[in-house]
Amino acid sequence: MGHVGVGPDILVIDDSSTIRRSAEIFLSQAGYPVVLAGDGFEALGKVFEHRPSLVFCDILMPRLDGFQTCSLIRRSPECGHTPVILLSSRDGLFDHARGMLAGATAYLTKPFTKDSLLRAVREHALPAATPA
Repeated sequence: MGHVGVGPDILVIDDSSTIRRSAEIFLSQAGYPVVLAGDGFEALGKVFEHRPSLVFCDILMPRLDGFQTCSLIRRSPECGHTPVILLSSRDGLFDHARGMLAGATAYLTKPFTKDSLLRAVREHALPAATPA
């Protein structure tokens, strides 16, 4: 399943299928290849498999929350540099602070719009690896 054009995938981790679907539609329409995960455990496997250029990660998830997922990605030698944007329905300073401690790159409040999602991608995604 190779894809053409824009570089590595964008991974969206959220336990809400509605949020995953919205993100997938917004990103796909803009031409970005998308990979989805329903929780942190599933996401970690996909981070290593796909080496995404950007990860959107919900904070409030069962089993492994967004802060823990972000910390685990940060500790990995292969994927530690991957930008992680935390998603939260609360725009709280406490969440921001915890997110920064966990190594998050940025923070996006839900519900996001297509514009805010794509702006985050443009600002934070790793440049696609260009063939030599």
